[in-house]
Amino acid sequence: MKKLCVQTLFIMSLLIPTAFGQNLKLASLFANDMVLQQQTQAPIWGKAKANTKISIAVSWSKVAIETGSDTNGNWRTSIETPKAGGPFNITVKSGEEKIELKNVLSGEVWICSGQSNMQWKMRGFGVDNFKEDIEKANYPNIRFCQVKQVLALESQEEIGAKWSQCNPRTALEFSSVGFFFGVELYKELNVPIGLISTNWGGSSAEAWVSEEVLRKDFPEFNKRLDEYSTIIEQTGKLYPNGQKPPAGMNQRNPSVLYNSMIKPLVPFAFRGVIWYQGESNVKNPVQYRKLFPRMIQDWRERWSIGNFPFYYVQIAPFNYNREPISSSYLREAQMMALAMPNTGMAVTMDIGEATNIHPKQKKPVGHRLALLALAKDYGKSNLVYSGPEYISYKVEGNKIRLNFDYIGSGLVSRDGKELTHFVIAGEDKKFVPAKAVIDGDTILVSSDKVAQPAAVRYGWGNADMPNLANKEGLPSSSFRTDKWEIGK
Repeated sequence: MKKLCVQTLFIMSLLIPTAFGQNLKLASLFANDMVLQQQTQAPIWGKAKANTKISIAVSWSKVAIETGSDTNGNWRTSIETPKAGGPFNITVKSGEEKIELKNVLSGEVWICSGQSNMQWKMRGFGVDNFKEDIEKANYPNIRFCQVKQVLALESQEEIGAKWSQCNPRTALEFSSVGFFFGVELYKELNVPIGLISTNWGGSSAEAWVSEEVLRKDFPEFNKRLDEYSTIIEQTGKLYPNGQKPPAGMNQRNPSVLYNSMIKPLVPFAFRGVIWYQGESNVKNPVQYRKLFPRMIQDWRERWSIGNFPFYYVQIAPFNYNREPISSSYLREAQMMALAMPNTGMAVTMDIGEATNIHPKQKKPVGHRLALLALAKDYGKSNLVYSGPEYISYKVEGNKIRLNFDYIGSGLVSRDGKELTHFVIAGEDKKFVPAKAVIDGDTILVSSDKVAQPAAVRYGWGNADMPNLANKEGLPSSSFRTDKWEIGK
């Protein structure tokens, strides 16, 4: 009997930390194997017993940081991070309680967000598709952070996140676009790279925007937002991956992903964001013209660190048979977002698949996003990071001359054939196929069926995969010279 009691007490002692937990906690973003943004004041936060002192020691400095928890036990401070390197340790203490983080690196941190084309994991294409890349994926200084997919009807403070080192096993389970982007940065910069993957297939842009902004600037979402309080009363406010949410509640509902997969990241220090989304908003291109830039602004306002880099992928050609309008209007809305400071767009007009909304060529996408970051953030001034971008036109008799920016070493047809997918119209707005010829740094467009041309469009069909590019191999976006009403 005595032996049984001793065993029982021993088992109970093991259960005490689990049952009662310790008061001192870190936000789940702070863990072994993590990457901190280098050479900045990086926020760090968590919970502890109310009104207690918190001490933070970092192995790269002899100076400890001290702060204190508030009456609710919340605490937050910042640590001055060193230049890229590591591994380092971070020790957080409060009274007798201690948390030690090991194998921490200092480097460049990027958030990878959006819908399925960002979420799509390397294994999702079959292990043979990127076999060579996976076999070489032993990069211990590249670290992955996967954010758990959760729908939330109210703003959350904590997030489910887990860090891991990049190896052939973990790379298979990570975003393919994020992986290729991170590997290219790592090879070019030779510094640790941290990639935070927070995305959800099929999600809409409004799901990633705060309720405050939607209510203020997009009243069309208010009715759905108003329903949340009723849903919370009836069922609950959180729906983790695997838990069935109420009927009609999904990743396209307003604010449900901002609440759970962006807000809890704030104010974690990072360099910038890469984004791949838009397919779920293709029916509302006019709304997207305002919604997408406002989402970017919303995030920037939440972090309060200025106009951090935001580089995004333009949606690829795909045969949206059921859509009454061309997806090129959505691509146009994405192109308009380039008016925002410190943004960039990777064009994918050459690597879409007419019958697959998830095109397999993710490596060029990662490469083009990396070109933007390397050129605009890391001083690689000799890089051409964009394909030809239409800027203006001029009517010359029965022809229209098109002018471009970002022509690189010159305009070309990427397949060596005649330029394709140009159409031209007069004031009657009836477009017909046109002949397009490169003339120096411009293009002349004409048709013997249009004597007095008024407008040109390029790559305007849903599944058009045209061939205009620069000599560096970067394609031009679809574009139009007119401002005629959508659908006309």
